[in-house]
Amino acid sequence: MPSETMSARRLNRAAETVPPHAWFGVSAVFHYLGPSFAVLLFPAVGVLGVAWFRIASAAMIFAPITKPWRTLREADGRTRLLLAGLGLCLAVMNTSFYLALDRLPMSLVAAMEFVGTIGVALYGLRTGRNVLALALTVVGVFVLIDVKWATDPWGLFWSALNAALFAGYILLGHRAAASGANQGVERLGAAMAIAFVIVMPIGIVEAAKAFGAIELVLAGIGVGLCSSVIPYVCDQLAMSRLPRASFALLLALLPATATVIAAMVLAQIPTVQDLLGIVLVMVGIALHRPADI
Repeated sequence: MPSETMSARRLNRAAETVPPHAWFGVSAVFHYLGPSFAVLLFPAVGVLGVAWFRIASAAMIFAPITKPWRTLREADGRTRLLLAGLGLCLAVMNTSFYLALDRLPMSLVAAMEFVGTIGVALYGLRTGRNVLALALTVVGVFVLIDVKWATDPWGLFWSALNAALFAGYILLGHRAAASGANQGVERLGAAMAIAFVIVMPIGIVEAAKAFGAIELVLAGIGVGLCSSVIPYVCDQLAMSRLPRASFALLLALLPATATVIAAMVLAQIPTVQDLLGIVLVMVGIALHRPADI
């Protein structure tokens, strides 16, 4: 039996055996580990350089596993269009995310990012119960992150662009996973290769500053692994089984996850307001019932 077939079966079995919410949980944890590494690299490498490292290292890790050249060669015209769209989305989304973080607090960027997913969640609502679930979740997120708006127009522009593209990532990523987890990951690898081609001329000059320091190069690879490889693969495993509206609603867990991680790792004990926000989010998620869409 070819090794590719064995790998495909193992990946699909993992998606089918492990609950999709567990895969999302892993993605949520690494969703915040990656940016923490990235922000530390901004002074040494530059914002665009960090974006380059994130996409370049992810593409490098995916390439021998997913063989993007084979995926692109065997894809039909419609699939190639999907891969190109997802690749462009990943390149611009990741770059705008870091440009926003360089100017705005992460809580504000996270708030705008979640707002971008509300429309996706609304699309899948079928019952009054799910409307209530969404309302509780939205209120909980805004209580939790305690948004304070900024007056930096460029920061708000990059944050809004990131939020819009994050919603696009959900739609395109869910379509990539429609034929199963294995094919979704293979398409993700091809899209990441396309993203690398797009971001190459944009961030290579700043990234080159780190080439002489092995610790910076390793840190850049760590950003790609934690921010793009592990969470995006876990997203594909979850998306292969969850309706996209349900996946969009689960994204409300990200601020709550960040609060828990901060309490455990950084000893930042949550306030009563934080706990209230977490409870509202958890109740909203518990009330929601997926619809087949």
